[in-house]
Amino acid sequence: MPKSLLIDRSGSIARITLNRPKVHNAFDEALIADLTAALLDAERDPQVRVVVLSGTGTSFSAGADLNWMSSMAQASEEENRRDSERLALLMRTLNFLAKPTVARVNGPAYGGGVGLIACCDIAIAADSAKFGLTEVKLGLVPAVISPYVIAAIGARAARRLFVTGEIFDAPEAAWLNLVHEVVAADQLDTAVDRVLDWLARGGPQAQIEAKQLALRMSGASRQHAKSIDMDNAALIARLRVAAEGQEGLNAFLNKRAPQWLAAAPIAKE
Repeated sequence: MPKSLLIDRSGSIARITLNRPKVHNAFDEALIADLTAALLDAERDPQVRVVVLSGTGTSFSAGADLNWMSSMAQASEEENRRDSERLALLMRTLNFLAKPTVARVNGPAYGGGVGLIACCDIAIAADSAKFGLTEVKLGLVPAVISPYVIAAIGARAARRLFVTGEIFDAPEAAWLNLVHEVVAADQLDTAVDRVLDWLARGGPQAQIEAKQLALRMSGASRQHAKSIDMDNAALIARLRVAAEGQEGLNAFLNKRAPQWLAAAPIAKE
């Protein structure tokens, strides 16, 4: 079993839990690869009917890992593009997974963590969870996750959150349709179990077809998504090596304000 994940396949449910609590379940290359493989394994397993995705510790996922970001800041544009394509494959795999998926959002989710939630069919969050698409604070954009976030919350809401990078709470996440239900933290498992009970009542093949129907009627397809992903991976790679992206990443890594904030502060957090 990969160290970055906890995987429990009890009965018809595959529970996949991000297991890097010391870094708030942040992504690195290994976690991206492990999670992609675990999702595909669950999809191929005829005994698995539902996948539940969650995180250990106090966070769902903080997005990009600090050490991973540091290495990407030094990498070439081509290396950054390949790296972004791997993240894009993870998101595409989760979004188009044949079987129903449930996000058990146990705590804060930022950047790519928000992307994982948007890619799941059903999302239930603890009322203590916080959310943010904070990439612009680093001189970057949420490129790879953008198709899935926009599909979840709509273009207008995405335009605001993409450009402000603001943090929002669980009730607002529900209002935006990023999550479907918000419950007290001690009721999270009960709420997830209630959804799993409903899912257990449906025909497995009908549910696969129903999910594909909804995706198809919304105009989403795996092949089209792959084409978009390649363009978005190229975009984020270009921004990472550009002057503003380098300044934003280096400022974050060195725990200082980026030059654009130091030169013209707009608001205090």
